[in-house]
Amino acid sequence: MVHLEPLKISGREVLPIVEGGKGVSVSNGVSSGAFAAADCVGTFSGVNSDALDEHGQPVPQVYHGRTRRERYEELVAYAIQGGIAQARVAHESSGGRGRIHMNVLWEAAATTRVLNGVLEGAKGLIHGVTCGAGMPYRLAEIVAQYGLYYYPIISSARAFRALWKRSYHKYAELLGGVVYEDPWLAGGHNGLSNSEDPARPEGPYERVRELRQHMRACGLNGTPIFMAGGVWYLREWADWIGNPELGPIAFQYGTRPVVTQESPVSDEWKQRLLTLDEGDVFLNRFSPTGFYSSAVRNTFLNELAARNERQIAYTREPVGEHVVPLPIGVRNRLVYVTAADRVRADTWIAEGHSEAMKTPDSTLIFVSPEASQQIRADQQACMGCLSACRFSNWAENELGTTGRLADPRSFCIQKTLQDIAHGGATEHNLMFAGHNAYRFASDPFYSNGFVPTVAQLVDRIQTGD
Repeated sequence: MVHLEPLKISGREVLPIVEGGKGVSVSNGVSSGAFAAADCVGTFSGVNSDALDEHGQPVPQVYHGRTRRERYEELVAYAIQGGIAQARVAHESSGGRGRIHMNVLWEAAATTRVLNGVLEGAKGLIHGVTCGAGMPYRLAEIVAQYGLYYYPIISSARAFRALWKRSYHKYAELLGGVVYEDPWLAGGHNGLSNSEDPARPEGPYERVRELRQHMRACGLNGTPIFMAGGVWYLREWADWIGNPELGPIAFQYGTRPVVTQESPVSDEWKQRLLTLDEGDVFLNRFSPTGFYSSAVRNTFLNELAARNERQIAYTREPVGEHVVPLPIGVRNRLVYVTAADRVRADTWIAEGHSEAMKTPDSTLIFVSPEASQQIRADQQACMGCLSACRFSNWAENELGTTGRLADPRSFCIQKTLQDIAHGGATEHNLMFAGHNAYRFASDPFYSNGFVPTVAQLVDRIQTGD
């Protein structure tokens, strides 16, 4: 049994066990309410949350707008309605115990509008807000208006220093904690900076120790750090618990709560997680956000990898070695490639990847006519789910565009995350997971496909296993 001292989080003493927020309906009011009912911190996703009908069923998100801007406004309305609905469910199912947090992504669409809309409509139901995916400088200012606690998600002491210096020092009393999300171990989007090597992981202890040292210099001795990413058995983190060098630590679980009875994802998804092998979750950079992300290797990601490999550089006029003409498009317009790349292109075309699509980086990718048609349809159906999207070239500005060519090497993240969150095939959608997800298969707790309740999972975690 691991001895966990309660921590004061968002104004109340609770067990230092936190449900990771995730996104797009993967943690909702039911799952977060169950964690709170177990005297922990439950976190529902405020990113495209499900609004509920009079029977408590999710309202399908159908978009009627003819333009991206119109669909964007519909998406914002859905997000606010859904966030309020999930906050109510979490509050009611918590039985007044634990704490309820909402998780938002700074680089998602209209985050400030969604935050204000949900917090205004769910007063008294939410105790804290966690936020990552970018540098959320305005998080403290917005959340402080409602007298709530805020929890930035960062991946380095340097990121926290920038946030503190620019904004957070003005709202120190409401900084409920700092979530350290390990960029090499966590699932979903990862906060790797340009100075960090994705292939060379750094140990979390040293990075969290550095974070605590800076927090102490800011007078934040007793402010908890949430360790997120790579946490499975607490016995493996025994040297973190009660360690004066690290100060108060809570442990955040993102992947294990997906395989619980209260988790809203499909049984297919849960069973897929129970059978993963080590290495099945991998770090990639296909996301339209431009961030690295960690997801389960499947047909969906394999197709993206192959699409990116079928890529060659081109010029519009003969330049250097790019002197071999290549006709592309319905009008067979000529571009120029190297002799070796012309051979590669001919091979791909012969294999059925006959459509050449331009990227913003003066390269061509080769896909089948069916894939090309689907990519273009997804780009045209964009509803502006991100502040800026490399796949569709949408941006939250007056022009509604990044000014760059839409990038066919990426994908519509809104489409695939909505689909898998609502029963879509796990093999053909993006399935985020932490890098320790393979441990489901060897953990005796999950023998014979056992799916615990949240209460059973919390009890198990406290044993050290």
